[in-house]
Amino acid sequence: MSSNAKILVVDDEERIRRLLRMYLEREEYIVDEAEDGDQAVELAFENDYDLILLDIMMPGKDGIEVCKDIREKKTTPVIMLTAKGEEANRVQGFEVGTDDYIVKPFSPREVILRVKALLRRTSTSKLLATDNVAKDILEFPHITIDNDAHRVTADSKEVALTPKEYELLYFLAQAPDKVFDREQLLKEVWKYEFFGDLRTVDTHVKRLREKLSKVSADAAKMIVTVWGVGYKFEVADK
Repeated sequence: MSSNAKILVVDDEERIRRLLRMYLEREEYIVDEAEDGDQAVELAFENDYDLILLDIMMPGKDGIEVCKDIREKKTTPVIMLTAKGEEANRVQGFEVGTDDYIVKPFSPREVILRVKALLRRTSTSKLLATDNVAKDILEFPHITIDNDAHRVTADSKEVALTPKEYELLYFLAQAPDKVFDREQLLKEVWKYEFFGDLRTVDTHVKRLREKLSKVSADAAKMIVTVWGVGYKFEVADK
């Protein structure tokens, strides 16, 4: 379960790394530390972390660059740590694939709650595969979304998505052919007040389409732009 989750804490301030480690280890998480961006990328590629806590402002390679590098190879959930007044950087973080952010100064309790919430959304439950319960699966021509396992397959091939890309796809697919504007998607998919650049949604849709198109052009076409309004998940008539 999540109590054994492995977490990488990335921050150039040792005081913050030690504080986060202390609170995370109280919850029985396994914690590694990185003091700069290069070390963070190296550790992220060498290990399969369940989550990465990543400071956005670091000397040398900053959190934006680190997240961008990680996203080239992995879909590990990332929570960005940002200082107040760094709104533009937070928008950048979402655009490169960050799943959530926490504003400094933060309370350790808030960090633990955010970590637990993200791990809960992204962890696959082995029990659900054997329990005699109804499966939460959305099936369409060319694409299947298994919400119990957080798994997406397009034309029988698995598609690796980040947690936020997955949540965006699942949200749209729950209401086929319904059009959502960008403000609605920010509110519903990002789950908290975020007065940021609406291009965040556009960027995630673009990346989602690109990943789907690598295995199924037909699946990618199901994410439809409604010009001047927003996006919808379109199910073509058979």
